[in-house]
Amino acid sequence: MEKDSIIVLSGGMDSVTLLHEYKRRISLAVSFDYGSNHNAREIECAQSQCRSLGIEHITIPLDFMHRYFVSSLLSGAEEIPEGNYDDENMKSTVVPFRNGIMLSVACGLAESRGLKHVMIANHGGDHAIYPDCRAAFIESMSRAMSAGTYDGVDIIAPYTAMTKGEIAVKGKNLGIDYSQTYSCYKGGERHCGKCGTCRERKEAFEYAGMPDPTVYEN
Repeated sequence: MEKDSIIVLSGGMDSVTLLHEYKRRISLAVSFDYGSNHNAREIECAQSQCRSLGIEHITIPLDFMHRYFVSSLLSGAEEIPEGNYDDENMKSTVVPFRNGIMLSVACGLAESRGLKHVMIANHGGDHAIYPDCRAAFIESMSRAMSAGTYDGVDIIAPYTAMTKGEIAVKGKNLGIDYSQTYSCYKGGERHCGKCGTCRERKEAFEYAGMPDPTVYEN
């Protein structure tokens, strides 16, 4: 199969699953260091996963986001709310237009390398809180990218309508070692177990009927 794609790889469960599922078409993985609490730990996982698959990985700094954007994800672990994703306070974790910025950079990188597609692992569990994870945004961004590049670079986002649990089932079938992924928004050595993304991670493993390899504080 032709290697025709670049993947936006955070190092979390969803993007790592996408990396493994489409490894035969992925030429390059790109992570973005935008100064979030958990960026460094996620990027370590992304690098490890790419090494195991023999896929080139690069990290691009987006430090202006940390300096100028407002989000609890950029403000330190103590600012991260605890609770479920559907709670109103989780909106504080939105990093404004994060996916739009990352997809734009990945698009330019794809065209520079002669690649046709940008892959991203947004999923249905994010829709309520994060506007740039929703299908309407991804479809519109894909059209804009295609119109703005000579080669018509577009987006492949196969998990848009899936839950994190359904993604975990894919990972289970692919034999992915999820201990080499990171999710916690607080960015500690251990997952806090209380923030929205930790809770969603726990629920995903339970849904998939697989052991949770994560070390939690609580």
